[in-house]
Amino acid sequence: MIKKEMIAMLLAGGQGSRLGILTANVAKPAVGFGAKYRIIDFPLSNCINSGVDTVGVLTQYQPLQLNTHIGIGIPWDLDRNIGGVSILPPYEKSKNAEWYTGTANAIYQNLKYMEYYNPEYVLILSGDHIYKMDYEAMLEFHKANDSDISIATIRVPMEEASRFGVIIADEEKRITEFEEKPEHPRSNLASMGIYIFNWKVLKEALVTLSEQKNCDFGKHIIPYCHENGKRIYAYEYRGYWKDVGTLISYWEANMELIDLIPVFNLYEEFWKIYTRSDVIRPQYVSENALINRCIIGEGTEVHGQVYNSVVGAGVTIEEGALVCDSILMKGCTVGKNAKIYKAILAEDCIIGAGCEVGIGDEVPNETHPHIYNNGLVVIGEKAVVPDGISIGKNTVIGGITTAEDYADGRLPGGKSLIKAGDEH
Repeated sequence: MIKKEMIAMLLAGGQGSRLGILTANVAKPAVGFGAKYRIIDFPLSNCINSGVDTVGVLTQYQPLQLNTHIGIGIPWDLDRNIGGVSILPPYEKSKNAEWYTGTANAIYQNLKYMEYYNPEYVLILSGDHIYKMDYEAMLEFHKANDSDISIATIRVPMEEASRFGVIIADEEKRITEFEEKPEHPRSNLASMGIYIFNWKVLKEALVTLSEQKNCDFGKHIIPYCHENGKRIYAYEYRGYWKDVGTLISYWEANMELIDLIPVFNLYEEFWKIYTRSDVIRPQYVSENALINRCIIGEGTEVHGQVYNSVVGAGVTIEEGALVCDSILMKGCTVGKNAKIYKAILAEDCIIGAGCEVGIGDEVPNETHPHIYNNGLVVIGEKAVVPDGISIGKNTVIGGITTAEDYADGRLPGGKSLIKAGDEH
């Protein structure tokens, strides 16, 4: 039997519904980030930088782009005969097909994968956070405390604590109480959804709770282990960590990359973020172009003006176009004299000539105000906006639209225009 000290199980099946149309056709961990990367690149890079060379990636929702991106793991040096990266979709049992119904249920369905490596420790990770973390340092903490479970934690503002699993720990960092998304939190020490389990403790808990509906780590596994006297410790992480679960947090995390002194630095040599890179020609900036405080991806052509924006690979910004405070993902086209303010453009979308995007007063979105807010305009993957259209704030557009879809050539603030085939 193969013996690994620690293997990682990376939960990457999330739909990410609060990202709206950005995740209509792609799993949240596969959403583009920082002009070059996808969200899943961060935990995968953390693994290889931390010496964890065996990673099971559990996929479920819209996995095609994610699977293609990961491939056999070459960019992360995870193409190995023993270990490496393995894609673990829900599989059909002989009796019935069973989707993953909760974070712990997904891990339970892959017991055989973990048993094959017979690890001493299992690292449970989420595939949808932006951060750099040395899991080896967390493992040392785990061993030093003779812990059964260690939970990575971070201090959050008290007013945001109710969105997380909240931890109360004693002076020795041993966890005394654990509350999952409490209405009135008594602590601002939040779980990051990163756990190190002793393998035997994890296996026993998963098997015991295997019949539990929607079995989840925060709601079921951790409380069960706590009630049964397991030693659970809080590993406090003090670096940058961003849950990009909402459109505004996703936009902010991208914008933070272009700060004069970025809080989160993609350019550090000692902790590289690896990704699958297509072979693309260099950027081209024309003589009349103006670029200020931007990240510009490979193969992008800029003929207009771009300010304070994150622009992915293979984007075309035509003459006279103006892009401000926006995220443009791979393969987008911005037509001549179009103006774009505070927008997120998903991959391969086309904005016609003379369009004005993100103008006027801020009006709440009529259908999904909890998703489309903060003045953002969100354009879905492969969407087309015809020439000369004006688009207000807190709007969303999906699919191939035509001039007939816009009364008076405009989409007023707070409106949603999603053609058949695109949800959210």
